[in-house]
Amino acid sequence: MTLEEGKVGLYACGITPYSPSHIGHARQAISFDIIVRWLRKRGFEVNYITNFTDVDDKIISAANEEGVDFLEISNRYIDDYFESMDALNVIRADAYPRVTETIPEIIEMVESLIEKGNAYLAEDGVYFEIDTSPDKYGQLTGQTLEMVRSGAGGRVDKTGSGKRDHRDFALWKMAKPGEPSWESPWGEGRPGWHIECSAMSLKHLGERFDIHGGGSDLIFPHHEAEIFQSECCLGHDPVVQYWIHNGMVNVDGEKMSKSLGNFWTISEALEKVDPLVLRYTLINAPYRQPVDFNQVMVDDSEVHHRRLVTCYGEGLSKKGSADWQGFSWLEEATGRFESGMDDDFNTRVALVEVQSVAKRMRVLLDSGGESEEIAGAVSWISEYAGDVLGLLPEDSDLLGEIQSQESAKDEISQHVESLLLERDESRESKDWARADEIRDELTGMGVIVEDGPNGATWRIE
Repeated sequence: MTLEEGKVGLYACGITPYSPSHIGHARQAISFDIIVRWLRKRGFEVNYITNFTDVDDKIISAANEEGVDFLEISNRYIDDYFESMDALNVIRADAYPRVTETIPEIIEMVESLIEKGNAYLAEDGVYFEIDTSPDKYGQLTGQTLEMVRSGAGGRVDKTGSGKRDHRDFALWKMAKPGEPSWESPWGEGRPGWHIECSAMSLKHLGERFDIHGGGSDLIFPHHEAEIFQSECCLGHDPVVQYWIHNGMVNVDGEKMSKSLGNFWTISEALEKVDPLVLRYTLINAPYRQPVDFNQVMVDDSEVHHRRLVTCYGEGLSKKGSADWQGFSWLEEATGRFESGMDDDFNTRVALVEVQSVAKRMRVLLDSGGESEEIAGAVSWISEYAGDVLGLLPEDSDLLGEIQSQESAKDEISQHVESLLLERDESRESKDWARADEIRDELTGMGVIVEDGPNGATWRIE
């Protein structure tokens, strides 16, 4: 159930732009991209908001190292983010609020929390006082305050001279020399981390909205803190109806970390793999589960994605597209696809159905199947693999690639047919070594050979 019938308000915590975006950012953006696509496919009007934390300790540190203004750093890596997201076929959110553009709303929210007795002024800033509403703690983690804190490690600030309790968190930080700051009723300073998203979501989605999400690393303390301050400020609960979190990206079985040398920026990944293959790799597991990013997984995704795109492109170039309804096998695949996506946006189930349709379409193409049925399959793949999962390139780009492949195929057709004939003769005479040599030669030419009951077929891939 949504708060307003037919409409969904969705806020996803965005990046802190102090360095190039990495594949963890890609996982989160693609996860919510597909959630938004599917909700819209199901007929909902979605207002999708994701933010930029464009002032922060790490941004300030990077700016000081380069001797530039902090916004130069933020803007640089926001541009990098958009470039990466465009390459990964991530649709744009409806708004991208920034902290530096939301200072009045943040100050207003802090003022309200002070007035209500949930926050207090100290010499180094304004803090939210946990003990004013202890019942709200642990709503996402299911743990007590002390249990959560003991497992939080470095994410909990244990210092701060003005704190009444080590569990309290900063809403407003007093300015330090050389740092960016804004005027406030308590003196110059800048927002604490948690208050930002509460203020931005309130500004763009109102006092109650449907979905708030982000990476699972934000559950504590960030999202727990948001529940505290938003519900106390607005005087009702819940502010957010549903919380959803995507799993993290591990690399070769270990947490991605610069110190471990397994840290991949998106731009580095895209130097080695096609953007849509990377997208395929990152949705080949339900969004809540961690993804183990490794070369085997990428290679496997590349094979499956190429088969899908090649099959779709051939069908599009030869048969065009038509309504897929009326073909029982496509309707059955639709039912399974939609059931999977309705069950917490299970992209793994969706991909299985996409590949099953592509596999049957390949048989139809190679066997000279009915034009109408092939056209229906083209339409189905466009709708579900393209519009919903975002895995297809533009039709015009794909048709150009198919035409180039057809030209290349024409150039080598006579030689390939000659090799296939020799291969058949070698197999009949049980000269398996020569048959294998011929297959290796064809593979080296980029030719894919598939043996069937009516003989071998081939294509360039």
